Amino acid sequence: MAEQVALVIGGIFGGLLLLLLIGMSCCLWKRICATFTYEELPGTGAVSSLQGHKLCPLQGGTQTSRPPGVPFVVPPFLQSQDRVSLHNRERTQVQRDPRCPDPDPLPHSSNSNLGDACVVGTINPELYKFPEDKSETHCPEGCLGRLWFSVEYQQEAERLLVGLIKAQWLQVPSETCSPLVKLHLLPDERRLLQSKTKRRTANPQFDEHFIFQVSSKSITQRVLRFSVYHVDRQKKHQLLGQVLFPLKNETLAGDCRRIIWRDLEAESLEPPSEFGDLQFCLSYNNCLSRLTVVVLRAKGLKLQDNKGVISVFVKVSLMNHNKFIKSKKTSAVLGSTHPVYSETFSFKADPTELDTASLRLTVLQDTDGDRSLQLGRVVVGPYMYARGRELEHWTEMLSKPKELVKRWHALSRTTES
Repeated sequence: MAEQVALVIGGIFGGLLLLLLIGMSCCLWKRICATFTYEELPGTGAVSSLQGHKLCPLQGGTQTSRPPGVPFVVPPFLQSQDRVSLHNRERTQVQRDPRCPDPDPLPHSSNSNLGDACVVGTINPELYKFPEDKSETHCPEGCLGRLWFSVEYQQEAERLLVGLIKAQWLQVPSETCSPLVKLHLLPDERRLLQSKTKRRTANPQFDEHFIFQVSSKSITQRVLRFSVYHVDRQKKHQLLGQVLFPLKNETLAGDCRRIIWRDLEAESLEPPSEFGDLQFCLSYNNCLSRLTVVVLRAKGLKLQDNKGVISVFVKVSLMNHNKFIKSKKTSAVLGSTHPVYSETFSFKADPTELDTASLRLTVLQDTDGDRSLQLGRVVVGPYMYARGRELEHWTEMLSKPKELVKRWHALSRTTES
């Protein structure tokens, strides 16, 4: 009997001790939880649906370490937005506090989602479009055809890489067209590179590459000539047009491949005059009071014997009442009777001065001395100074403002330099 009473008393004390330990554990747990909870921002009424007046991080987010004095706040408008997975782009909905009011709808939100537009704003795709390239869609009136090619110069190997890409809108007298292209690196007329003949197409696709070995010292004095021919049934070559491309410093800068297109030009079939011919363009802009001269090329020049290096340039002078106003010079081309320049010059000239103004273009050859040797010259202007083709060129320029008027002119020899 005494043993049973002792067991009951021991069980009672054991139960009380167990209850005391449970109570102490609960108090300790509450203190630990209170230590790691976020503090509420003073003066804010933001609440969370999970912890009453305590703030908690966004569900699904990763908690990062921060000082205990810095609270973490989730903006209410982000709690109502859809979240898109970066891996499978599945749409999920983030829970938000039902006690918070719905955020104001964003513009265009009914027809867009976070996968297509940003919350802050939208991107205007028109700002990122490249300018429209009309080189393959717009063919000017009277065009003989258009040629696309690429140019790259390798400085260390001293090699000029020319890529013949394609041609379009070739004008052929017959119904069928079988074009081919011949390449020259002027002034060297002896070396010829030729493409394959394309059958029955006025828009051939060539995709061929050619290599010219040329030194870096003379590369800027060279001119690429593309001659486009039609091969008839008798294997005769009929010239459709040509492209002359001077190799300037800006063209070869950067050692990179440049894709270029040019319209074909008809070759002058007239024989050169006694002292050679000069081709240039004239244009006048009434709004800017600008007279523009584009010196293109010369042919059939009569170079004088010179023991040194022969170089030829063109001097363009603006005159008024036979009084010198201003002059500009082209770059010098070495040792060629058919130099190509393609250089543009502008002069200030009021409309009231055009009746008394004139242009004098003089072709000069450099000599060892200070004085240059004149090979020939052309004077274009009104009736007071010019006749024939020179007067017609000037009159056509005035009748077609802002347009480039191109013509060949025969050089004349005078004693002036």
